[in-house]
Amino acid sequence: MSLPPRPTTTPEARALAPRTPAPRTVVMLAFEGARLLDITGPLEVFSSAARLGARYTVRLCAPDGRPVTTASGTRLSVDTALPEILAGLPGTGADPLDTVLVPGAEELTQGRFPPGLLDAVRALAARSRRIASVCAGAFALAGAGLLDGRRATTHWRHTATLAARHPALTVDPDALYVRDGEVYTSAGVSAGIDLALALVEADEGPALAREVARDLVVFMQRPGGQSQFSVPARTPRPRHDVLRALLDAVAADPAADHSNTALAARAGLSPRHLARLFRAHTGTTPAGYVEAVRLEAAQHLLANGETVTATARRTGIGTDESLRRLFLRRLGITPSAYRSRFHTTTR
Repeated sequence: MSLPPRPTTTPEARALAPRTPAPRTVVMLAFEGARLLDITGPLEVFSSAARLGARYTVRLCAPDGRPVTTASGTRLSVDTALPEILAGLPGTGADPLDTVLVPGAEELTQGRFPPGLLDAVRALAARSRRIASVCAGAFALAGAGLLDGRRATTHWRHTATLAARHPALTVDPDALYVRDGEVYTSAGVSAGIDLALALVEADEGPALAREVARDLVVFMQRPGGQSQFSVPARTPRPRHDVLRALLDAVAADPAADHSNTALAARAGLSPRHLARLFRAHTGTTPAGYVEAVRLEAAQHLLANGETVTATARRTGIGTDESLRRLFLRRLGITPSAYRSRFHTTTR
């Protein structure tokens, strides 16, 4: 007995999705070494939206129109070359570009850009209504001068590098995605799906975006920011010998007494001098650093199955309620929810 074919749209989506006067052309700019999921994740969102009634035309573009090999080794054929996109696609009007998506690649974080990539980004940005990056694609947008004076984000491993290399932009290290005008940036890899869903919701309304999320079995809006994924600590080791010894002691035993007074006494410094050293070498206060280490130790313990109560005690955070407040303030998620999400993939 065969099942009836699944409808391409639902009554809810048909009733509530706004109609657009013409298809919106979504262009993904592919290039050698790009991360595969940076490309396919957002494209799945827009393709699913189109199947559910949204008027999107999705195009995979490469600067020269040739197939590209992604970072995983998968080779992708593309729909068209950049000059054809810029000349206008047949049947779509004189200026068909609505959304441009730029994926990431590890090389971009090192300041190495494939030939013609930055020129392609600038040209597409000039012709489109909005432009968005996935993960390290923010480095391409920044390199093309599109993020100057704007807020942006990228993968948590690279937020400090992006901020240091491009001081004219403001980096939000915890956001899953950031909108500044019609320029969008998103965090690591799967956050491109979060961003694409937000773009679909802005275009077609929440009902259709929810249908897309259900179709792909993903969160409509993922709780918390990207800090919940960033264990272990990201503070670089300082060159100052005394400070380095203190940081090692905090990491070795987060539950010990690491008050400002105790740390200063251990270092043979005044609390004020110690605070200046911390600010200069870590960018935070002694209390802020200790809290970050304890938080990340708690993340590790919970992900490995420890109870909330034992985690609070073993990390020096204290009580269940103190741990809960810290998680909500820093990660936007409760310890119990974090443990459920990261402890195992088995259900």
